[in-house]
Amino acid sequence: MPKPLVIVESPAKAKTIAGYLGGDYVVESSIGHIRDLPRSAADVPAAFKAEPWARLGVDVDNDFKPLYVVSREKRDQVAKLRRLVGAASEVYLATDEDREGESIAWHLVEVLSPRVPVSRMVFHEITPTAIRAAIEHPRELDRRLVDAQEARRILDRLYGYEVSPVLWRKVAKGLSAGRVQSVATRIVVERERERMRFRSASWCSVEGSFSAESQPFAARLVEIGGRQVATGEDFSPAGTLSSPDEVVLLDEPGAHGLVAALTGAEFEVASVEERPYRRSPAAPFITSTLQQEAARKLRFSAQRTMQVAQRLYERGYITYMRTDSTTLSDTAIRAARDQAQALYGAQSVPRSPRMYRSKVKNAQEAHEAIRPAGDRFRTPSQVAGELRGEERSLYELVWQRTVASQMNDATGTTARARIEGRVLTESPVAAIGTVTVFMATGTVITDPGFLAVYREDEDENGDGRGDRRSDQDVRLPRLVAGGDVECDGLEVEEHATKPPARYTEASLVRRLEELGVGRPSTYASIIGTIQDRGYVWKRGTALVPSFTAFAVVGLLEEHFANLVDYGFTASMEDDLDDIASGIEEQVPWLERFYFGEHRPGALQPVKTSGHSLAVDGRHGLKEAVSLHLDEIDAREVNSISLASDAQGREIVIRVGRYGPYLQRGEDRAAVPDDLAPDELTLERAAELLEHPSSDRALGDDPATGKTVLVRDGRFGPYVQLGEAAAASDKPRTASLLKTMNVSDITLEQALQILQLPRTVGTDPETGEEIVAANGRFGPFMKRGSETRSLETEDQLFTVTIEEALFLFAAPKQRRYGTSAAPLRELGVDPESAAAVVLRSGRFGPYVTDGTTNASLRRGDDPDELTLERAVELIADRRAAGPAKRSTARKATGAAKKAGARKATGTKKAGARKATGAAKKAGVRKATGTKKAGTAKKAGTAKKAGARKATGTEKAGTAKKAGAAKKAGARRAPGSAIRTANSGPASAADDDW
Repeated sequence: MPKPLVIVESPAKAKTIAGYLGGDYVVESSIGHIRDLPRSAADVPAAFKAEPWARLGVDVDNDFKPLYVVSREKRDQVAKLRRLVGAASEVYLATDEDREGESIAWHLVEVLSPRVPVSRMVFHEITPTAIRAAIEHPRELDRRLVDAQEARRILDRLYGYEVSPVLWRKVAKGLSAGRVQSVATRIVVERERERMRFRSASWCSVEGSFSAESQPFAARLVEIGGRQVATGEDFSPAGTLSSPDEVVLLDEPGAHGLVAALTGAEFEVASVEERPYRRSPAAPFITSTLQQEAARKLRFSAQRTMQVAQRLYERGYITYMRTDSTTLSDTAIRAARDQAQALYGAQSVPRSPRMYRSKVKNAQEAHEAIRPAGDRFRTPSQVAGELRGEERSLYELVWQRTVASQMNDATGTTARARIEGRVLTESPVAAIGTVTVFMATGTVITDPGFLAVYREDEDENGDGRGDRRSDQDVRLPRLVAGGDVECDGLEVEEHATKPPARYTEASLVRRLEELGVGRPSTYASIIGTIQDRGYVWKRGTALVPSFTAFAVVGLLEEHFANLVDYGFTASMEDDLDDIASGIEEQVPWLERFYFGEHRPGALQPVKTSGHSLAVDGRHGLKEAVSLHLDEIDAREVNSISLASDAQGREIVIRVGRYGPYLQRGEDRAAVPDDLAPDELTLERAAELLEHPSSDRALGDDPATGKTVLVRDGRFGPYVQLGEAAAASDKPRTASLLKTMNVSDITLEQALQILQLPRTVGTDPETGEEIVAANGRFGPFMKRGSETRSLETEDQLFTVTIEEALFLFAAPKQRRYGTSAAPLRELGVDPESAAAVVLRSGRFGPYVTDGTTNASLRRGDDPDELTLERAVELIADRRAAGPAKRSTARKATGAAKKAGARKATGTKKAGARKATGAAKKAGVRKATGTKKAGTAKKAGTAKKAGARKATGTEKAGTAKKAGAAKKAGARRAPGSAIRTANSGPASAADDDW
């Protein structure tokens, strides 16, 4: 008897839901997206390769029709889903309740073409109650959400595929541009520019130790003769006082002189001011605030936070983790209040529930904040036996924040006392009798309220001063105006202003959210992308931009200003929200962005945007790229002026093919990989230019007359025969052997390794040549496809043909080396409960818990590596899973397809038939009485699941019966979709 089919994205989610629904339902996963725009020319089906828009994968001249292709790795799963749909009584699309989830559901309908009723099943938590409610109250596909997601996907494709080639031609191959990633990179670069411009200033403060009624307290000098004492806030980034006439700057002699002049002085309380203290709990977590707090408290990266949260959601512990809403349902509010009362007493919650409104503009991704799942929350101790390590830690964080959000404010009193004393003797900064004022501040918390459960952390301020709010009790003695206090001592403290703090993942997420750039659900992938592209690297938790990022941002700022303008990018998010709400139409909007706002014959917008969509202030994307490409000077773009030395010679940082380097006239020097841009001062640059490297000439090669050079390259020291006469003329090079040193290598040794690989001789039986070479894993010999390792590097030059034949005659021995002793033990991994150690491996230092190995990344110093950073690296590697090996399929002739398996008897599984060139993949045939998954073909030109669009025909349109119809479904004029059952899927990233 047919059963209802429930389709979700994740296998883990499918497993959990199947357990709740039981045997009356079939639950299957789509394993994420099943189709997307083609990633490369190879993925474009042959029928569309000749189209002028094939490179983009979007027919920009025909209402921006996208060409969707089913990914190769998803074809088997799509075939399985088709079989399940064919056998189902009805279909429930249970993808995530956000725009992307809505889009996945729409793609499933378009590809699977179900002929049974189709319903959209939505829920924000995976619990038995929520799943049953979603089954009983389905809805229909929201076409407006789909349109908004498709517009975003097409926009990101156009942006990436048009702008990225500009970076390839003008900066370096392999770079990418993206609607959000380019803005995120600019934010990090701008902070580094501030640090580079920053000049430190020093000042001194005077700290006093006082007591009253035998109770000690501290106070700081704040005034001298009615003028404020300068602090770090009074200095500009240039290191000068902003208002020098209004403050007193204490240097070391002045401060010590003042302390001497106040020795023996009498102090009294001039005034005491008390104010009520009140602090309210933070709103429940949304995606961005969860990422920020997990980074501060748990040291999780944004990507790691989302991976752990995904697992918690799929296993039914928390609600959906991609949300902009701080709203809690009535059920959740009751659960949080009940739990607070049970644990902390009835007086711990206010009389009426707390209601929160999202600060994120147009929040709509989901209907609830991130909270523990269910109508009764489980405490961290109750799930301790089910969750371990990072999952338990993140669940506890969500639980604490949710329960605290419904508790009372923290209340108390804050007292400020002004204490005055007169200067007794002349000092450099004050005359005799000058009144000095010290300030003492104390806070007494009488009712901790929500602080009994949760304290929200804060990032270091952007100006480098960590003025963090403290909720610790700092009690002052009972002070009254006019009363005397004892001075137990005065001390001088020296200070220096600090540059603005670099962004961390947490503070970058907060900044993106403040600017309204991107969606919180995409921040983790964006931060990962800018690191993968080499725009940003991590030093500890700080994000450090590369010089390549400086070049890319400079190019975009100068020639495509709006593409990295914060307001422009945020307004595009508003436009996408307008598309989702039906105020704007996607096709006219894409027309204005890509072709310009005054293109003849263009569709007129339903609503005129409050901003221009011109990417350079005047033109649409396509025209702007073609106009500016030739005028961009690659050398200028890749040059960053540093300073001029004492002789007036300009020092420039250039981004070259093999990395950044310094240039001063004809002098050049490579910039070390681990040198941050703000650390490349004039002095450091001069030092690098004076001692650029150990590059030197060893002599001339007798055979060619060319000079033999030894150099330090990005991949280590090497020798080179002659200089390149032209860019295409690459000189012969060879890496130094491990036994060689760049400082004392001789000409003879250099000539010797330049001869590698060395021909040892020819095997008389096979006629194959045997060569000795130095490889990635050490010295070896090769004969055809066979290899044999050599014991020492010296054998590369001494092994004879007889010795080589003897080694090849013996069975191949696999090398097993002994593990070196660990460099350092770091502690215990909270996830695996195993010891974490730092080791030195073949490819550099790495950390391991005995099961998972993780290499150190750029910016990680083995000597300063902490347990927290090691655990983060191991967790990221663990989450990535084992490396996948792709299996290539070979075909012999047009009729063979590798991987088809035959079975005798009653069943033949996986056999595939093809007629001529029109082979059909996935058709399985069984002999005897059973035939599974057989699909019918009309002619030889059609493929199962393939769809065509001819003229104005809408390809991929599915006919649905009963509940499959979409009430009120809307499609923009001419918004047909081109589809093809070919090519890989890719995530909807905004880069190429």
